[in-house]
Amino acid sequence: MSDIDDFDLKLLTLLQGNGRLSNPELSELVGLSASQCSRRRIALEQAGLILGYHARLAPHAMNTEVVVMIEVSLVEHSQATSSAFEAFVKAERAVVDVYKTTGDSDYSLKVAIAGLAELNTLMGRLTASATIGHLKTAVVLERLKEAGLPAH
Repeated sequence: MSDIDDFDLKLLTLLQGNGRLSNPELSELVGLSASQCSRRRIALEQAGLILGYHARLAPHAMNTEVVVMIEVSLVEHSQATSSAFEAFVKAERAVVDVYKTTGDSDYSLKVAIAGLAELNTLMGRLTASATIGHLKTAVVLERLKEAGLPAH
């Protein structure tokens, strides 16, 4: 799917806000028939433009009310070090998002945890890793916007 038109953009925007919208509901909001919305949604999925549908959970539902942003600088920039670090953070349940970045750090992590004791334990595991040269943490004080939507 190479050509995204205004209808596709509107469908994508609406589904990003509420992935549970039915084709009849999308039809009413977009101005196309339900069958056209269904075909377009399937085409967008098959083109890899819709990666999945997820439930947005309240932080207390998973006991992850504390969010911490961690900047990581590796000890060296070899392929082996990068691969080992990436495997390490992919296996860490508390690490929600990982981004390879430019600038002062090599990676930025978004971590969701129950509290400071869990953060302390995680920081111990991170600093014990032979791949990490420097960490910089920032505890999130307030969630203003997440996943493109206002936080509740």
